[in-house]
Amino acid sequence: MTPSCGGAGMWRQRADVVVIGTGVAGLAAALAAHRRGRRVVLLSKVGETATFYAQGGIAVVLPDAFHDDGDSIEAHVADTLAAGGGLCDPDAVRSIVADGYRAVAELVAAGAHFDEAAPGRWALTREGGHSRRRIIHSGGDATGAEVQRALDYAATHLDVRRNHVALELLVESDAVAGVLVLSDDGPGVIYAPSVILATGGLGHLYQATTNPEGSTGDGVALAMWAGLPVTDLEFVQFHPTMLFDVHGGGRRPLITEALRGEGAKLVDALGDPVTEGVHPMGDLAPRDVVAGAIHARMSATGDPCVYLDARSITDFARRFPTVTAACRQAGIDPTRQPIPVVPGAHYSCGGVQTDVFGRTDLVGLFAAGEVARTGMHGANRLASNSLLEGLVVGGRAGDSAAAHAQDAGPRPAVTPDLPVRPAMARADLQRAMSLHASVVRSGDGLRDLVDLLDQACLRKIGSRTDFEDAALTSTATVVAAAAAARTESRGCHHRSDFPDVDPAQAVSVPRAAAGLARSAVGC
Repeated sequence: MTPSCGGAGMWRQRADVVVIGTGVAGLAAALAAHRRGRRVVLLSKVGETATFYAQGGIAVVLPDAFHDDGDSIEAHVADTLAAGGGLCDPDAVRSIVADGYRAVAELVAAGAHFDEAAPGRWALTREGGHSRRRIIHSGGDATGAEVQRALDYAATHLDVRRNHVALELLVESDAVAGVLVLSDDGPGVIYAPSVILATGGLGHLYQATTNPEGSTGDGVALAMWAGLPVTDLEFVQFHPTMLFDVHGGGRRPLITEALRGEGAKLVDALGDPVTEGVHPMGDLAPRDVVAGAIHARMSATGDPCVYLDARSITDFARRFPTVTAACRQAGIDPTRQPIPVVPGAHYSCGGVQTDVFGRTDLVGLFAAGEVARTGMHGANRLASNSLLEGLVVGGRAGDSAAAHAQDAGPRPAVTPDLPVRPAMARADLQRAMSLHASVVRSGDGLRDLVDLLDQACLRKIGSRTDFEDAALTSTATVVAAAAAARTESRGCHHRSDFPDVDPAQAVSVPRAAAGLARSAVGC
């Protein structure tokens, strides 16, 4: 499909299914839709994805023939519900977990390889919140890179558009009609009856994150701008162990949870254990518990970090080559020195509300992966459930979108204008979010944050920078509003002024960002 000029100076094209994002969920969705004979266009804003950087692995219950440790679908479901702080949808969790092995087997058929303990038998490790060793991995701590490699290879025959930024979802007669896109050829439109959001997370709301540079809340913002509410966005998971750097902002290396699964210990500068007495599972407690314990210890001591002592792990460099390389680049030898770590913005447990097939409340719009809220994660994601959900729901969303496209047929050719959105400068927004909406929040800080965000100037969206600033601003607005409204501590949402769980608030509340419809020119 070669770009051609249309009205208002925009190029115009048609497809059956447009997929926004090329991580695990987007590629799984695109491949599924393609297998059903649909014309699929994949939009890629940047080259790197969060999938590529995933270290730990995929949580999956293997058939009885492949394990003998008593694991089961129900055990995995129970662990997920326990981590989710009372906000998971049990039926959604069971549906996704039960479909995990099939999705992984499909990935293997596409060429993915996982580490083996013996020929024909995958090696399993354990991570925080899991009662069993059920994490399959590749290259020790390079699972995401292998998943991305296999899916990229399987998708080589698909129509992948690089440097394409989806600026706005087009809606006509209460259904999706396509996507307004900014490419190297300028603005244009791809008309399609089905659109799948697979844009990943929102880690760059904060000054330091484990996420790649493209994780700017795009899909959440696109959905809200199209009139859809989002759910559970106050639950931003901070990974307990991001590599500390006194000068480091932007994307920081993750220090995989699998190290703690293999015996590494969290200690403070004096060598005292960090999680002792905090949770029965100690360093392998769910991520929100461990991140909270680290934050509390740093607040008590005034130290800028704590340490992960992995010196007891044998053959470290071979088993964890990604972590080894990151540490050595920072001048640390993890076989001889404890690794300095801090909690880092890692994963959004909430997002665009969908069912387990990726369907949203807007006809023709689907979402999968981190951008979606299926009910799988609740108030806190269980380790290594993200790649699992991306594979399962991504594939299902692709099937659903393909079926809808076939039934709906071509959409009307609407002519959009470049949008105007509230947009704060990224550095100012990240500074405010890191100060007021990080691991621990307070009502006063959140009110200051909401007031600041409400002062964002309107900006015509004509570049990727404009779009990302606007997406971050809209997403931050709803994160702050949701966090202010949840007057309790639950999962990965910690309020210093409301430190206890409130049973009356054990409910997910859909929310819309205030101020998104402002029309007066500001600033």
